[in-house]
This record gives sequence, structure tokens and C-alpha cells, in this order.
Amino acid sequence: MTETLVAARKPVAADVRRRSGPRVVRHVGRYWQLWLMVLPAVGFVAVFMYVPMYGIQLAFREFDFTAGLAGGQWAGLKYFQQFFDSPLFWPLLRNTFVIAITTLVVGFLAPILLALMINQIAGGRRKKFMQTATYLPHFISIVVIVGMLQAFLNPSTGLLTQVSAFFGLSEVNFLGDTSAFVPVYVISDVWQHCGWNSIIYLAALSRVDPALYEAAKVDGANRMQLIRHVDVPSIVPTMVILLILTMGGVLNTGFEKVWLMQNTLNLPVSEVIATYVYKIGIFSTQFSYATAIGLFNTVINFVFLIAANAIARRVSNWSLW
Repeated sequence: MTETLVAARKPVAADVRRRSGPRVVRHVGRYWQLWLMVLPAVGFVAVFMYVPMYGIQLAFREFDFTAGLAGGQWAGLKYFQQFFDSPLFWPLLRNTFVIAITTLVVGFLAPILLALMINQIAGGRRKKFMQTATYLPHFISIVVIVGMLQAFLNPSTGLLTQVSAFFGLSEVNFLGDTSAFVPVYVISDVWQHCGWNSIIYLAALSRVDPALYEAAKVDGANRMQLIRHVDVPSIVPTMVILLILTMGGVLNTGFEKVWLMQNTLNLPVSEVIATYVYKIGIFSTQFSYATAIGLFNTVINFVFLIAANAIARRVSNWSLW
């Protein structure tokens, strides 16, 4: 009986394969404009995302300038073990996690709260002004942001330093104090990107049926109850999807900003994996070692992405796949 069923399924499977080919061709021929439009994006991802993966093997080889990426002697997990045994492994991991998790938590909640507040503004002009004012910092260069931080927080000439001294507060070197580096980094990052990141939540709130607000008001709901029982549930799917996507790059701290804010005083808390890879790879020319550290960072991000998607699918029934 089993052999008969297998024999009967083989022609069906072959027929499905034969039909799937012309079906794909017909689909591309019918929607060729859409495929043509998406072709540059696919080409960009293929060239700049997938082709460079060829260099991952450098993490497992002794890099030789004369032999190229694939010509060096096979080293196996040597550089991974070297990183794990390094005295900087745990400090780097701790600093990266502290900055990344703090930025993730604060930077994830702040746009939601901002979107909920902007959504409550009644006047059209005031609402547009508030949106524009919060969007603008996103377009400021990282270099300019760090320059502003240095201008405001300089221990001798900084504006905030002088204001705190005027009120008799003790002077704090915000740019050099190890306890102040993470708050300064996170607060400035949230200020820069909070408005921009709130756009997608405002778009989700704009799709809420006005009848829900009217029904809630008839039942006696106040403004806070409207936010809790109408607004927040409407943006939960968006929150879950964005959280999953964010978890995929949880250890990818902003290299440029950390690098520009870094100095000898705050180095114990500002040295993260990204800056260490840059120093090892560019300054010390240890390309294999730097590639291994970067690959380790990528694998950790991938694990976080898979775990976040699985948890979200189990808890909220919303996930990427």
C-alpha cells in the first residue's frame, strides 16, 4: 500500500513542478513594472549585503595580503578563542550590552509616548508644528550632534556646566565621567530620533476607527482611558514588529557617535565591540581577528532576532514569520 501511494504521488509532484515554472513566468510578465521597480533594491541588497559574506571566511583563516581572502592558511576557531580569552572580552560585552539595552528600552518607549501625546493634540496647526519640531533633529549629522554635546557639556566653557555652577551645583565632567557617559549618549540619541521613530506609530493611530472613540466617550471614558483602551491596543502589532526588528541589531551600537564621544577618561565604559573592531582591524591591521569579533557580534544579534520573534509569536500571535 505504501509503495502504491509513493508511486502515485511522484507524478503529482512532477506535475506541480512543471506548472510552477510557467506560473512564475506569467506572474513576472504580468507585473513586470513592479519587478522592474524593485530590481534596484534587490541588486543593492545582493551586492552590498550578500556578496561581502564571501569575506566571512577571513575569520577562520590567517590573512595573507599576497594570497587574498581565501588564500590564507586555515586557522579554525583560533581567533574566536583568542577573543574569548582576552581580558577585554567581558568589559567589551558589558559596555555594549549596557549602552544597547538602555538605548533600546528608552528609545523604544519614547516614540510611543510621543506619538500618543501628539495624537491628543486637537489643533491641526499645533499638531503639525509639534511633528515638525520633533522630526528635525533626525536630519542633524552625528558629527554636529557630538559637537553640540561638547559645546553644552564642556567642563570649562559648556553652557550647562556654567548654568549648574551658577546655581551652586557641583561641577560634573559629563564628557569624561564614566557614570555620565551612558545617560548623555542615550538622552541625546532619543532626542535626535524620537520624533522620526514616532511617525510609524502616528500612521497606525491615524487608522483607528473614530467610532471607537465615540463609543468609549459615550461609556464615560476619559482621555487616559481612551489612550489605554483604544490607542495602545491599536499600535500593539506595530510595536511588536518594530521591537523584533530592533532586536536584530541590539548589539549594533552607533559606532560613529560612540567613537566621537570617546576619550581617555570615559574609555572604561565607552569601549564597545564596534570601536574595538575598528581599532583592531584598521589601526592594528589584524583583519582576521577583527572579522572574527564582528562575526561573533552578528551571530549574537541573529540569536536575539530569532528569540524575540519566537517569544512574540507565542505571547502576542504577532511575528515576522
